[in-house]
Amino acid sequence: MKIASRRDYMLSLESVAMTDIVLNMFIFFFISFSLLYTFTKHQGIKVALPTAENAVLYDENITVFITPDNEIFTEGKKVQIDELGGILKERLSRIEDSQKRIVVLKSDEKVNLGLAVKVMDVAKQAQAEGVVISTVKEENVRK
Repeated sequence: MKIASRRDYMLSLESVAMTDIVLNMFIFFFISFSLLYTFTKHQGIKVALPTAENAVLYDENITVFITPDNEIFTEGKKVQIDELGGILKERLSRIEDSQKRIVVLKSDEKVNLGLAVKVMDVAKQAQAEGVVISTVKEENVRK
């Protein structure tokens, strides 16, 4: 007579492999999004440009941004007004053609006018041939 042994099937799922996959995906997305933020935050300077009927596009060799919080940015870096002259002079000295020595000022509509005038004065002292305030055509603005 054959005695049947008791068979207990123990079902055990190894969750280590799944946990490893989920953690790897988390690390991948965490690093990817932090790198994406790092490389795009300088180009995300939010400025609401003033509107004009006759807006003209200029070749933007040198651009200075003034944010609504009266912060000055150039080359993607925040600078102080006293540092701006040296930066602009160095950038303008690298430009051969005098027609291209134009500094484009992109400032918010609600920016302090005195600060905008100071930036224009600093640009002229740095040997800029012209300072242009950037605008947007009225027809391109959402109403």
